[in-house]
Amino acid sequence: AVRFVTYLKGLAARDRGAMAALRRSLGRPPGSDPAVYPVVERFVPDGHDLDARRRALYLIAGLFALHPVQADGVSLARAFGRLMLQRQSDSVEKRFIALLSVDDDQLPNFLRQAVTLLAADHIGLDYAALLDDAGVWMRPWASEARDRVRQRWARDFYRAVAVAAEDESASAD
Repeated sequence: AVRFVTYLKGLAARDRGAMAALRRSLGRPPGSDPAVYPVVERFVPDGHDLDARRRALYLIAGLFALHPVQADGVSLARAFGRLMLQRQSDSVEKRFIALLSVDDDQLPNFLRQAVTLLAADHIGLDYAALLDDAGVWMRPWASEARDRVRQRWARDFYRAVAVAAEDESASAD
């Protein structure tokens, strides 16, 4: 995952056309746009888990092209918590809860919306971690593993909100 994100960062610096193709690919099911095969297929692993991991690679490539701000160690959930505090809006929490409730087929659309919101406020996230989580989430038969990802995201989101609120309270004293 880290190698893939490193490759995407290099691509963002040198190939605007490829990045544009990756952004356009978000309008199609992950892995179905032949225009981006040259970018992603070299990273697709062999094995029975190929379909979910392959779709996750395509999804993350498109999301990275949409908002190429890598922030190591900042999960999507933590970034969304920062967004909620920055915007001072309960609608961000509602969107996050809606994201937690989606199934594997809905995930690409909801993640695209989430990353678009983060991009609007210049909040980066860890795409390598998101790739690993999306790979788990996109396995339709892995409901227990998907639930663990959901629970971890919920913890990250609410802890980010709580820590920021505590910091704000301490600075006001």
